[in-house]
Amino acid sequence: MKIQIIQDSKGKATGVYIPMNQWKALKRQYKSLEDLEEVSPSKKQLLLEIKAALKELELIDKGQLQARPARELLDEL
Repeated sequence: MKIQIIQDSKGKATGVYIPMNQWKALKRQYKSLEDLEEVSPSKKQLLLEIKAALKELELIDKGQLQARPARELLDEL
């Protein structure tokens, strides 16, 4: 396997570059690696999440739901 070590300006190792063909082979061998990849949400998923957030804000405004701390919302992102 040919990997490259990524270093910062001080020479400290900060990451690893794995060629895509080798990454795909690793994912076939270790299925749990797929969970590490970020997948962009679809437009439909984004709209559903925005609608849910607006509904939550509406319930908070009506006093039917308690607002969450900002830190909790940021951690969710």
